[in-house]
Amino acid sequence: MKNIYITTTLPYVNAEPHIGFAKEIIRADVLARYYIQKGHNVFFSTGTDEHGKKLWEAAEKEGVPVQDYVDTNAAKFKQLLEELGIHTSVHFIRTTDTHHILAAQEFWKRCEAAGYIYKATYNAKYCVGCELEKTDSELVDGRCPLHPNRDLEIIQEENYFFAFSKFQDKLLKMYTDKKSVVFPVHRQKEITSFIERGLQDFSISRSREKMPWGILVPGDDSQVMYVWFDALVNYISTLGWPDGQQFDEFWNEGTTYQFFGKDNLRQQTAMWQSMLLSIGIKPTEYLVDNGFIMAEGGIKMSKSLGNVVAPAEVIEAYGLDALRYMLIRHLSMFEDSDFSHKYAAEWYNAHLVNGIGNLTNRIMKLSETWLQAHDMPQDTPEFDPEFVRLMEEDLDSQKAYDLVFSWIKEIDTYISEQAPFKVVKEDEEKGKAMIKELVQKLYKVATHLTPLIPGAAHQILLAISINTMPATPLFERK
Repeated sequence: MKNIYITTTLPYVNAEPHIGFAKEIIRADVLARYYIQKGHNVFFSTGTDEHGKKLWEAAEKEGVPVQDYVDTNAAKFKQLLEELGIHTSVHFIRTTDTHHILAAQEFWKRCEAAGYIYKATYNAKYCVGCELEKTDSELVDGRCPLHPNRDLEIIQEENYFFAFSKFQDKLLKMYTDKKSVVFPVHRQKEITSFIERGLQDFSISRSREKMPWGILVPGDDSQVMYVWFDALVNYISTLGWPDGQQFDEFWNEGTTYQFFGKDNLRQQTAMWQSMLLSIGIKPTEYLVDNGFIMAEGGIKMSKSLGNVVAPAEVIEAYGLDALRYMLIRHLSMFEDSDFSHKYAAEWYNAHLVNGIGNLTNRIMKLSETWLQAHDMPQDTPEFDPEFVRLMEEDLDSQKAYDLVFSWIKEIDTYISEQAPFKVVKEDEEKGKAMIKELVQKLYKVATHLTPLIPGAAHQILLAISINTMPATPLFERK
């Protein structure tokens, strides 16, 4: 039995939950459910990032106290977990939680004691949208390409800095020795190239007078922590760090996975890993990058263009399992992918209604007619070795889906070519043996679909256990 730690990034609560985060959290949920199904101990964490200038500005714009603002919006993200069918064991952390605040301050103290924090004058071009300093090479026409409608801020003030530059060799060795692995491989090459070009120390505090919404710097209440330095600590504070058995079990002794969007590459794979190294904590072992979800035609989703797809819309139209299926099987694990209501309808009817839904009805109709309860499978099949490899080594649940649906196609072909529905009428024993084999294969399919589309998988397994067709179709035809 292994200890497995899985986490996502923490989204800012200044906007409604979007389909891109839905993909990230569902992808992490699939891996968590897979390991739970294998009998391992899993600590699965997500939550909300609730400090920084972006949130301070949003609360001021709405004319509400910032704590009330983040409380209201954090509740929406917590509700989203239930709407997306995220495993009930998931831990939800907020960076305004008292324990997190104390953990972030303790992290600062240890990092400072180790000699990696110093005070200096900060001069930078700063994107509030990203909450990141921007170099000239990162700008397009003088603006941040991710937030082109926001003016950059020119910051000149005395702040605390983290000695990022001291970790260049350690980070390179870490990735060369594969102490940590970034998925996909070209993202590891990308961050390695970034590190090789030289690391610059970065500011980790802001003047409290100018931006009061943040965690106070230990020993200097004129400054608050830079939002990234604060928020990244959530990955261990959620485990009870600096104290507690769970930190030892799941971080020190466990296998660690972090899921994030590609715009977080630098923060997750370089900044956070160097922070961990600074106080002697082992780096994250698996860092898993997600591409963006684009509108049809590769256009960025935008409210002004009217092409934003909300998770709730897809769930209302097709159901929760359909959303989980679409976001994982039909969108690239690691690259940008298009999503639209048109594509959703095609995927739903072709693969869910006409695929696993139709196959389940065909097999269970035959089983209900010709077999008895004692003919049903008794032993739960183990995960197929190729499925295990795809999930554990490649971290590619999209290809794991493809594997299971290749089995579905093979079973469909077998039924069409061998016609057990005819054979059983001519040679009952032979036909029953064929039907029994089909039920066993359907059982295998449902077992492997359980971490992927748990609702439908449960319906199939229940139908098999009582030897009857599902009470309602797995997927209603639209």
